[in-house]
Amino acid sequence: MALMDMMMAVLEESGLLPLWNALAPWLALDERQLIFVVATPVFIAVTVWEYLRIRHDPTRMDVPEALRNFALGAGYQLTELLFAGLIAFPVYAFLYHHRLLDLELNWATGLLTFLGVDFCFYWMHRSSHRIRWFWAAHVVHHSSERMNFSTAMRQNATNIFNGMWLFYLPLALIGFNPVWIGVAYALSLVYQFFIHTTLVGKLPGWVETVFNTPSHHRVHHGRNPGYIDRNYGGTLIVWDRLFGTFVAENEQAPPEYGITRPVHSRNLLVLWTHEYVDLFRAMARPGGLQSRLKHLWKPPEWDRDAD
Repeated sequence: MALMDMMMAVLEESGLLPLWNALAPWLALDERQLIFVVATPVFIAVTVWEYLRIRHDPTRMDVPEALRNFALGAGYQLTELLFAGLIAFPVYAFLYHHRLLDLELNWATGLLTFLGVDFCFYWMHRSSHRIRWFWAAHVVHHSSERMNFSTAMRQNATNIFNGMWLFYLPLALIGFNPVWIGVAYALSLVYQFFIHTTLVGKLPGWVETVFNTPSHHRVHHGRNPGYIDRNYGGTLIVWDRLFGTFVAENEQAPPEYGITRPVHSRNLLVLWTHEYVDLFRAMARPGGLQSRLKHLWKPPEWDRDAD
């Protein structure tokens, strides 16, 4: 079966084929995108509520930066909308066509999809901090020195080209429909929007034990030495507890937000690309090809001597 036929088969199975045919075939407007469309008015309403609470505190709210964050998020959504169908979806369709299991959607497989996506998110997110090529895209999300709902929208338009979607491919090969994967991923991102705030303190103990919460995520955005590269979870925090990356928020040491090498620019292109520029500059320094290429997969703080 040709690649396009496989894509059409997945679309037909998911009920999206009429929508695909109504739009340009390169426009990947699926359930995942529709979830964001529906959620956007809620995001805006909650952001306005938060703004009214913290507007007089410049350490927590800067209106030009908040608007810039939404512009960064719009750029991310645009590239996802235009290119996901060309870059990622064919690979998912191919693997799903050769899936190992035939899974019907029910409460059990729905739960497994959620757990599988959240597990893959943990490793994708952890890799986004510990592998410099992925960090080059993810860094924009951490470069703000404020923590508010608009920070959740601060995303990189290069994400679809960067390849972080590769982490979810095993789920399609196992037999999870790519549409289910996309929906679970979108719902996870919707949940994560609401944990980007300083207005919510610690929640009841069982919630803090199982779920990622504003408290846990404030730690993740902190650049304090004890907070860096911690709490990678998406919806659940259990993966961090299992794999040793969990740190609780210390009220005596509140997070200092941002990155260790701040980029104080208002230019969207600079915010999207500055780490790529630094990465390629590091690779361009004199040395053997293998040592130069190491910059791609080594941690962001790694450096080398010219050889």
